[in-house]
Amino acid sequence: MASNDQTSRNSAKLQVPALDIEGERSIIALEDGSDDDFDYSKRSQWLRAAVLGANDGLVSTASLMLGVGSVKQDIKAMVLSGFAGLVAGACSMAIGEFVSVYSQLDIELAQMKREGNHRDASGAELEAEDLPNPLQAALASALSFSVGALVPLLAASFITRDHRVRLGVIAAAVTVALVAFGWLGAVLGKAPVVRSSIRVIFGGWLAMAITYGLTKLVGSNAL
Repeated sequence: MASNDQTSRNSAKLQVPALDIEGERSIIALEDGSDDDFDYSKRSQWLRAAVLGANDGLVSTASLMLGVGSVKQDIKAMVLSGFAGLVAGACSMAIGEFVSVYSQLDIELAQMKREGNHRDASGAELEAEDLPNPLQAALASALSFSVGALVPLLAASFITRDHRVRLGVIAAAVTVALVAFGWLGAVLGKAPVVRSSIRVIFGGWLAMAITYGLTKLVGSNAL
C-alpha cells in the first residue's frame, strides 16, 4: 500500500509540470495569434489606393472613349481621348493622393509631438515606422490608374475598321477587368466576393451607359 501511495504521488507530481507546459503553450499560441486573427483592416490604405485607382482608371477612360465613340467613328479620336484621359487622370490621382496623405501625415506628426512626453523612445520609433508615405501613395495611385486605363486603350487599338465591333470589344474588355478588380479587392480584403464583384460591375456599366447616352444626345442635337 505504501509503495502504491508513493507511486501515485510521484505520478501526480509529474503531471503538474505537464499541465503547466500545456498552459504555457496555449498562452504562447494565443499571444502569437494565427492567420484567422489577422487584422485585414491594416490593408485598407494601400488596398484603396491600388484597387480603387485601377477601377477609376478603367471606368473613366472607358466611359470617355465610349462617349467620344458615340458621336465620332474615327479610331484616332477615341484613342487620343483615352490617352488624354489616362494622363490627366493619373496626374490628378497622384496629386490628390499626395495632398490627402500629406495632410494625414501632418496631423499624425502633430499628435505624436503632443504625446512625446508620455511615450518612450521605442514606442516613438515604432509609431514613426507606421506613418503614411505621401510619395508612395501618390505613385501607387498614378500607377494603378494607368494600369486600369490601359485596358480600354489596348482593346480599341486592335479593332481598326468596324466601329460597332470596337465599341463592343471595349465594353467586353472593361467588363472582364471589372470582374477581376472586384474579385481581387474582395479576396485581399476578405469581403464577400460575389457581392463586391456585382457592385463593381454595376457601377462601371452605369457610368459607361450614362456617358455614352448623354454624349450621344448632346452630340446629335447640339453639334
